[in-house]
Amino acid sequence: MNDTIENTPTLTVQIRDRGVLTLPAEIREKYNFRAGDTLRLIDLGGVLVLTRMVPMVEALAREIEQARIESGVSMEEMLSNLREQRERYTTEHYNIERFVRE
Repeated sequence: MNDTIENTPTLTVQIRDRGVLTLPAEIREKYNFRAGDTLRLIDLGGVLVLTRMVPMVEALAREIEQARIESGVSMEEMLSNLREQRERYTTEHYNIERFVRE
């Protein structure tokens, strides 16, 4: 397979008022882009690259939830363990006997 720019499919887009750029439906469907998705625009010396930005908090939350499910721990158990660890950490690192919750 010859991966050259000549063999790469191209689509034409137009910049509209206020800089709005519409991705063709073919691309939105192929890559599952939805309204509200955040993309990063990278300028490589005049070659513009759009890439999906995955918010770190959402990605991390998905990973934690998957690990919780795989380990068979309930949400209540996980939260209880996190509170205990936070109190232990606070006591060890800050010499505070009790972590005050607001």
